[in-house]
Amino acid sequence: MIKHLSGDYETVEYDNKRTILLHDNYDNEAYPVHWHNAVEVIMPLENSYTVCAGGTDYTIPEYDVLIIPAAELHSMAASPGHRLIFQCDNSVLAEISAVEPIMRGINAPLLINKNYSKELHSLAKKTMLDIFSLYSQKSELADSKIYIALISLMIAVREFQIEKNRHSLDCDDIKIDEYSEKFRIVMKYIDANYMYDITLEQLADIAGYSKYHFSRIFKQYNSMSYLQYINARRTKAAEHLLLDPEISITEVAMRAGFKSLTTFNRIFREIKHCTPSDFKKLYTR
Repeated sequence: MIKHLSGDYETVEYDNKRTILLHDNYDNEAYPVHWHNAVEVIMPLENSYTVCAGGTDYTIPEYDVLIIPAAELHSMAASPGHRLIFQCDNSVLAEISAVEPIMRGINAPLLINKNYSKELHSLAKKTMLDIFSLYSQKSELADSKIYIALISLMIAVREFQIEKNRHSLDCDDIKIDEYSEKFRIVMKYIDANYMYDITLEQLADIAGYSKYHFSRIFKQYNSMSYLQYINARRTKAAEHLLLDPEISITEVAMRAGFKSLTTFNRIFREIKHCTPSDFKKLYTR
């Protein structure tokens, strides 16, 4: 299945200038640790499938769905069976600003099964079967329909997460709408200023809350702390900078907003499970 693997970096070869790829996979072979600039969605059709992604082992039973974000290190153990492995170019999704809030729902590998949500599990299964059917169609709209199906699933995932957060916050829809609007403004500020020092006081002031209230509510609503969000945004910026051979790792760290190379190395490794130098070398090769 992996055609071009250089180090750990896989070059995904899309067919006929498409930006999607579907493997109708029966291979009983192990795939080594690798990463690529594609979102990957896996659903076994016969027998379970074991995938290690983001440092966690996932055993995926038939018709459960695992979503792996772009640039996430992952590997697959050898296993007889039949599974669908779908990949789509992350740059296509990243270029649509309206999709950015949706992508927060899959900032880490996500296994969708009945325990996670029966409704989402049913939708994820249907989405993968629809993609399987659409992929072989010759219609010029087939790829558009596939992206719409994938984005619709991601919207459902994010809505489910927000609803879960609403229950944990124990507040009504009006308050949730308030938090949603406040945090949208805060995240927009972080996205525009991640390369500078950003303090808790600044963010709390933008939201109009006390430091304690902002810190607590932000984490409950977004399932990560404000500092984790800042570090994730800086790491995302660093990924793009690391692909430029003319920029040193030290310069990448400074331009992405990290105060020191040591901090950059530690946080990048925590999030991407490899060092910045490894990431840069893998892509360069």
